Amino acid sequence: MNAVSVYNVSKTLKDEALFSNVNFGLDIGERIGLVGRNGAGKSTFLKIIAGILEPDSGEVTINNSCRVAYLEQDVHFPEGCTLEQFVLLGDDPHVKLLREFQDGNHDVFDRIESLGLWSVQDRYRSYLGELNVQEPMDKMMAQLSGGTQKKAAIARIMAIEPNILLLDEPTNHLDIPAIEWLEAKLGSTSSGYGAGGFTVMLVTHDRYFLDRICTRTMEIDGHKAYFYDGGYTQFTEHKAERLNAMQREQDRLATILRREVEWLHRGPKARTGKDSGRKQRIEEMRSQQTRKEEDQREFSSMTRRMGKKILELKDASAMRGGRTIVKDLSIEFTKGMRIGVIGANGSGKSTLLDLITGRIAPSEGEVDTGLNTAFGYYDQKASALPLGSTMLEYIEEIGQNIKLSDGYSVTPARFLELFGFPSSFHRLPIGVLSGGEKRRLYLIATIVRNPNFLVLDEPTNDLDIDTLCRLEQYILDFQGCVVCVSHDRAFLDKVCNELIVMPNAIRFEGGYSDYRRHEDEKEEEKKADQRNQRNNGPRSAAPQKKQDNSPKTGTNTEAPNPNKAKRKLTFKEQRELEGLPALIEELEERKTQLEEFFSSGKLDTTGESTKEYESTLQQLETLYARWEELESLSNAH
Repeated sequence: MNAVSVYNVSKTLKDEALFSNVNFGLDIGERIGLVGRNGAGKSTFLKIIAGILEPDSGEVTINNSCRVAYLEQDVHFPEGCTLEQFVLLGDDPHVKLLREFQDGNHDVFDRIESLGLWSVQDRYRSYLGELNVQEPMDKMMAQLSGGTQKKAAIARIMAIEPNILLLDEPTNHLDIPAIEWLEAKLGSTSSGYGAGGFTVMLVTHDRYFLDRICTRTMEIDGHKAYFYDGGYTQFTEHKAERLNAMQREQDRLATILRREVEWLHRGPKARTGKDSGRKQRIEEMRSQQTRKEEDQREFSSMTRRMGKKILELKDASAMRGGRTIVKDLSIEFTKGMRIGVIGANGSGKSTLLDLITGRIAPSEGEVDTGLNTAFGYYDQKASALPLGSTMLEYIEEIGQNIKLSDGYSVTPARFLELFGFPSSFHRLPIGVLSGGEKRRLYLIATIVRNPNFLVLDEPTNDLDIDTLCRLEQYILDFQGCVVCVSHDRAFLDKVCNELIVMPNAIRFEGGYSDYRRHEDEKEEEKKADQRNQRNNGPRSAAPQKKQDNSPKTGTNTEAPNPNKAKRKLTFKEQRELEGLPALIEELEERKTQLEEFFSSGKLDTTGESTKEYESTLQQLETLYARWEELESLSNAH
């Protein structure tokens, strides 16, 4: 069954056709990823589906049984809005009812009651908790980080329980745990909001996200829409096949046209008696030939010599907002280092970049920068872009002759054309560009200044995949040092040979997938240790606790809470601890009896034995956890 039907939809913006005559159906439970170059019209298309923009022609129909939620690319809120108030913003009909009641219209009480809307705010808080938003609910939205604002926006649309989600760059600014949480939610087939889980259409540059979420991919290319089964990996394979087939067809047309043009040039006598419609067929074939657009130039910059000393941090610490963010970090940068910085939102990643580049002075320690070190700083907000200026004026400030890596000099206008900005864009104010176009302009302006130490703060946000791939190749070929904050796992895997994990600035050799495997192995070891403790039973558990303090079990990352460790057991807790071994032993015996019953081949016709077994396992897990907690408090004294 179709959740969304799109019929002959076309749209033109800035006097240029974005897409025309798009037709498709989005089935309930289907998840489509929308890809294409910056400016191709991806966000515009999503807004048309959401009903925010009208198409120039065609129509979009939404199934009456479906409720739609739209996540915009940038988070918007009025001045003075708090985190708590943010949930009641937006145009959703259910949210409007709650807002009316809050504004004093109590006539809507019965409708809210019948629709079960009182739980919207509770669900919002619950989702914020799952996304690890720990800010107080009365905190102003404007004071939150970009990542926390994005989490609030996601929690808000999830709280209204839609079954169609339209998501524009949902992973922008999110930390990796939040991205993986969203993957799990969207990929679930049992969301409870309709058959097959969520129905999703999303715009994203995150290639791992596309692979893990999407059942189909839609590409906007050359004003047309193309559809492919599967996620990003399958899309690249199928697109290569399409382009190869298109090239073969173009080669065939070129061969036929060459022969036909030769016929036209033979003169009037040779054409006597020829088919009078032949000229018309030649013109038709010419119209079928596609003009190959000029490929965008690969990113490049002039080589700038680096000195013997590049940059060294010596026990450097940094403070922000009255608290220490980076503590006693020592690292010496050498040529060819490509370091990724990862960590949760608010863990100090951007502060670390500011410390490295000298934007903030160390509160303790030393940051020693080499004389020949030239930073190129690409900040996540693109704050250096003058939105009121034209892009040509912006590039002209760099110079009237722009030197590229091969020594070739070009004018600012030609420079813009080489990197995908046609002359029709040059006089436009930067502020009217799409998010991806602004970021690409800012990126090329950063690179062309010829840095030898590149610092990138979330460079992948808003960039299309084509630009992202060319940036990756530039970094791999770059002769200097690179430090980049990113939540794009594919990007980290491709370009980084080392990671710094915040907030503790732990250094790890390898890319993100290497780090994730390492962390998963630690978690598995921890679970194995816990299973061994349970299987050994409470009587032998005390010696096992002593073994857990030895170096060989240091993979357990959950350190006891120091505040709890200082507290003594109450009399009631002491009695509880003394009684736990007997309770656990009794449950272990019953567990063994049930396992022997299952292995005997007898049938559990009522299912009661299975239910009892599951209940016994759950009780044992709870009692073991409580026993370990009380035992740790007891041992601390």
